[in-house]
Amino acid sequence: MNTTTAQTYRTATQQPILISKRGMKDLKKSIAQLEQDLSAIQRSLKESDKTHGHDDRFDRIEKLQRLEGIEAELHDKKQTLSQARLIPSKRTRLKVAVGSVVDLIDQQGRMFRYTLVESIEANPSDGRISTLSPIGKSLVGKTVKDVIEWGSGPSYRNLQLVKIS
Repeated sequence: MNTTTAQTYRTATQQPILISKRGMKDLKKSIAQLEQDLSAIQRSLKESDKTHGHDDRFDRIEKLQRLEGIEAELHDKKQTLSQARLIPSKRTRLKVAVGSVVDLIDQQGRMFRYTLVESIEANPSDGRISTLSPIGKSLVGKTVKDVIEWGSGPSYRNLQLVKIS
């Protein structure tokens, strides 16, 4: 298989990444910041080309390594952006899916609210959990009043799904 055919095959078989409006905004912001960082390092490298000291060579090597890292991260994020699609706003609210906001109650009556997102957008401290996380996997496809069993050993919990929005 030649390179073009391999690239076409990979592109054709890749699933779209569903992402929220917030996640899309964060991704674009991150790309813009990386592009600024890339430009700054490139300018700095041009300036360091004018010096020829021993210490300057080490500085140049460090800058080249940072440049490679930024270029790789920028490429990955642009690739992700090219596959990203906004979570459909009109979807069934009867079952939990990517983009659902769920309210859960534990056995002590404590309420938890999570938004289910793709892994790229997950941030548990902000209430955004991946559909691939243990609790995310147990939530996908569930309906209101279903009991979610989550955890293992002494930290095993039962949570009841009380609302999907």
